[in-house]
Amino acid sequence: MPIGIIINGCSVILGGILGCVLGKRLGSQLQNKLQMVFAVCSMSMGIGTIVLMQNIPAVVFSVIFGTMIGHLIHLEDNVNRAAKRMQKMIMRLLGSRSDMSSAEEKGDMLLTVIVLFCASGTGIYGSMISSMTGDHSILIAKSILDLFTALIFACSLGLVVSMIAIPQMILFLILFICAGLIYPLCTPEMIGDFKACGGCIMLATGFRMVRLKEFPIADMIPAMALVMPISWAWMNYILPLVS
Repeated sequence: MPIGIIINGCSVILGGILGCVLGKRLGSQLQNKLQMVFAVCSMSMGIGTIVLMQNIPAVVFSVIFGTMIGHLIHLEDNVNRAAKRMQKMIMRLLGSRSDMSSAEEKGDMLLTVIVLFCASGTGIYGSMISSMTGDHSILIAKSILDLFTALIFACSLGLVVSMIAIPQMILFLILFICAGLIYPLCTPEMIGDFKACGGCIMLATGFRMVRLKEFPIADMIPAMALVMPISWAWMNYILPLVS
């Protein structure tokens, strides 16, 4: 049962509605402070899963090689293009262009929110862990962050923010189903390395949220597809040779 995904989608919808109700009562100073808190929470979740690492070389290699693959196939650019198409579709559906005093600026803001909600490493990793282990805690923690993030952005963008919950839930449900098919083939060590790899992406997400460093989050996502087979190969073939 994808409980975490449902909670996450509902939190985005609720946050968007609350943002419309509150309007601009939340000052920019509070919004900036909350964004820093969101970043710390993302980093904390990342560190909490990195410590579950079983094979350090396998995880390090996966993150490096996965990021190289993401860069070579221009994954981040493709994610941004897909988000732009989604942005146009949502704005056309709600007829929100006429409500915007600065359509271009708010369009860029909406693009950021789409990528943040639909293509975040935390959401992708959390959906797969939810399916593989039944642990919904990561998605529930993300839901709390998304609730307030949606609230803040909805103060400027309106109900269009709530609409993002639809593609988000569709994407996460697909990942949930696929991960459930993979889980029977996994060992506890492979699961630990997978969690650690996701933790690296969550840590990088926190740094990016506070604009300390623009980590290529989308380009890092292929690492999560590589870490399990690399972990398996390391334990079965490389580790016996070096030990």
